[in-house]
Amino acid sequence: MDYKYNILGFDLPHTNSHDSLRRILTAALPNHNNYAKYPQLNYWDAEFFNLQKVKTFQESNITEQTVILELVNRSLLEESYFIEKAGVGYMAKMVLLAETVEERILYGLFTADEATHLHQISHFLPEMEVTSTDDPFLRLLSEVVESADKTVLLFVLQVVLEGWGLSHYRRLAKECRHPVLTELFSSFLQSESRHHAMGTTLFNQTSISASSQTTILDILAQFLLMVQVGPQSVLAAVEQVKGHLTRSQKIQILEELDTETHSGTRLQILRSLMGIKSAQSILQTLEERGAFQPLPAHRCV
Repeated sequence: MDYKYNILGFDLPHTNSHDSLRRILTAALPNHNNYAKYPQLNYWDAEFFNLQKVKTFQESNITEQTVILELVNRSLLEESYFIEKAGVGYMAKMVLLAETVEERILYGLFTADEATHLHQISHFLPEMEVTSTDDPFLRLLSEVVESADKTVLLFVLQVVLEGWGLSHYRRLAKECRHPVLTELFSSFLQSESRHHAMGTTLFNQTSISASSQTTILDILAQFLLMVQVGPQSVLAAVEQVKGHLTRSQKIQILEELDTETHSGTRLQILRSLMGIKSAQSILQTLEERGAFQPLPAHRCV
């Protein structure tokens, strides 16, 4: 097993359905076993992804449209699955880094939150072949969690990414077409809010060293660039189904997806999350670098 994946456990396999650990898990989560295995469905429709504006999608036949929608839906679910999988490892690490009894207790409780979320979200994916990922955001996440710098962990993961997760899960819940999955994402919000609040509280009590600030700026610059370039997963799904797209076709699709509005909305949410008192110099530096400006379509391909 690669060391870089030890904490997040992205490559940890699932046991088979008859394994005795499954029975113990079922007994340990008595209130969360009413989720039957759901087939892969289009939980979010074309409008959620702005695909109704994309000429290539609209001119595709029903089969191609269905496959594109399945791909972008699965991408969203897999992202949620891996984020919750990462959360279990991260919170367990923070138990070991706790500096007070209360902090250790809270991180222990938060580990249970993330473990429960992971168990629940896994029911909405097909049988788990998702044991690894090449997603650049998740690769960055895996590198961050290996950091020994608690200040970096608190700001990047609990202040920024947990805060972002609140907005993201709220939107997923609001626009999901499946009532059970809607309820599930809604149920995540209360615990995610606590995780974010604790991260903000602890970060505000922390002195930021020059090396910590440099590391935070480097990580967030990489992350914000991923947001600046727009809905690349949607573009990738269209290309996977339709075949090779030229640069001009990709630019057209991103323009039709309204990439600057898509990115701009998300970048402003992230900017607001970084606006806490203790992070003003970080925010100012990122603003000076233009990290919160969405990129036009021609710069995203």
